[in-house]
Amino acid sequence: MKKIYYLSTCDTCTRIMKEIELPSAFIQQDIKTDPLTEEQLDELYNLSGSYEALFNKRARLYRERGLNNEPLEEDKYAELILEHYTFLKRPVIVNNDQIFIGNSKKTVEAAKEAIHN
Repeated sequence: MKKIYYLSTCDTCTRIMKEIELPSAFIQQDIKTDPLTEEQLDELYNLSGSYEALFNKRARLYRERGLNNEPLEEDKYAELILEHYTFLKRPVIVNNDQIFIGNSKKTVEAAKEAIHN
């Protein structure tokens, strides 16, 4: 599977998608208009090994709800990601059996190399 989960209103996602120059074989899913399903989240979990790795701790709702002040279990991370799109760290790029999560320079470079080599 070749897919990217992103947010079209996110300038960082847009910049990264341009920078990587995603081939047309990639399916693009805007998680705001086409929310992540439980099955898709399970696929991402199987590739990443952790719901926490997929969770965006920089989301405004994370602080507003005081979630940053309480310990969260893996199942709670999954529940929150399915509840609201902002809890998914983005972009999430799936290139066959590889997953690249987030927007760090190192992650973006690794994704770019894996996609084009």
